Amino acid sequence: MSSIDQIHNYHERLVLDEVLRRARDMPGVTADMVADMACVALNKLPARYVRHDVDLVFYLTESERLESDKAMHKAIDEAVVLVSERSHQDVPQA
Repeated sequence: MSSIDQIHNYHERLVLDEVLRRARDMPGVTADMVADMACVALNKLPARYVRHDVDLVFYLTESERLESDKAMHKAIDEAVVLVSERSHQDVPQA
C-alpha cells in the first residue's frame, strides 16, 4: 500500500460505524437509507484528511476532541431524522 492509499477522511469510518449501530435498532431502515444518512452526516462535518487516525487525535486537545465528537453525533442525529422523514414521504399511501 502506498502512502497515498492511506489518506482518508477521519470521520468516514466513525460516522459509518455509528450510523450502522443506530440502524440496527431502527426497523425498516434500508442499506440505501444507511448510505444516505452517512453522506448527509459527513457533509455536515469538516473534512479531516489523515493517513492514520492517530495523527489527528495526537494534534487535538481534549476539548477539541470532545467538540469534534459532539459535532459528529449532532450531524448523525440530524441526518437520521432527515433521511427517515424523507423516506416516509416517498412511500405511497394506500
